[in-house]
Amino acid sequence: MVPFTIASESGSKIAGWHSSVADPEGVVVLLHGIRSSRTAMMGRARMFRRNGFAVVMIDFQAHGESPGEAITIGYREKHDVVAAVGYARETFKGLPVVVVGVSMGGAAAVLASPLGVDALVLESVYPDIRTAVQNRVRKRLGAAYWLPSELLLLQLGPRLGIGLGHLRPIDRIAEAECPVLIISGAEDLHTTVADTKAIFQEASAPKELWLVDGAGHVDLHKAAGEQYERRVIEFLDKIINARGANGSEPVVGADVFQFPVPIDDAGSATLNKEERAFLLMRYIREYSKRTQAAKDEQYEHRPDDA
Repeated sequence: MVPFTIASESGSKIAGWHSSVADPEGVVVLLHGIRSSRTAMMGRARMFRRNGFAVVMIDFQAHGESPGEAITIGYREKHDVVAAVGYARETFKGLPVVVVGVSMGGAAAVLASPLGVDALVLESVYPDIRTAVQNRVRKRLGAAYWLPSELLLLQLGPRLGIGLGHLRPIDRIAEAECPVLIISGAEDLHTTVADTKAIFQEASAPKELWLVDGAGHVDLHKAAGEQYERRVIEFLDKIINARGANGSEPVVGADVFQFPVPIDDAGSATLNKEERAFLLMRYIREYSKRTQAAKDEQYEHRPDDA
């Protein structure tokens, strides 16, 4: 692992590691949960490296080796996500960028959206802070949860300068502008099945939902083991194939757009209409960006005026 430090608009100097593999297919930015650190993501880092991905791992502000005054449950941490994605893009130029966020890490990624990444994998992400607090208090106090929950929520403003409206990933998930895999434990009492389905409902296609049988609000990589690896890597492989990884970039013909799309055994495209529309949107943005870059390069190399 190669250590690095980057500045973030959260006000912190974010500590992290990156690691590559031979001929990586993409780079995965790993975002830990609340009161944790990048070390908690080492198992996932090994998994992604084993499957041909470089990794970037950070400590959020006020976590691990990154300084900060207070944990803000995604509000300031969203700036750390932007910094980490920028670092991944700069360090691993030209590769697809994927963000994997756990609980608060996933919420911060959604709150920072759109990030301009190729895919999001979100684990156990709360839909809004009121629901998150109520679920946790209900787990401890049962039916008497409401008043203590409201008293806790009242402290967000005075203590952290945050309003309830600042912490609503469910309102931002549609802005992701990339394929999304949403995962949660089927027995999670912190982020319930209903919460997860609600945030999934608001996400734009293409999207996938996976509820892990028997799992609570736990490390789903450890809980699901090989099944986690298979499901997540299959999801990313579809994205990488659609993008045209390993030098197979989308091309434009004389009058038509062409995409390297995954095909089934019968040879027909497996992408649905929404996925095709999404790829078309991505291609148009990429084509426009490359056209402008070519114009800029031509301008830079023009002969100086006499």
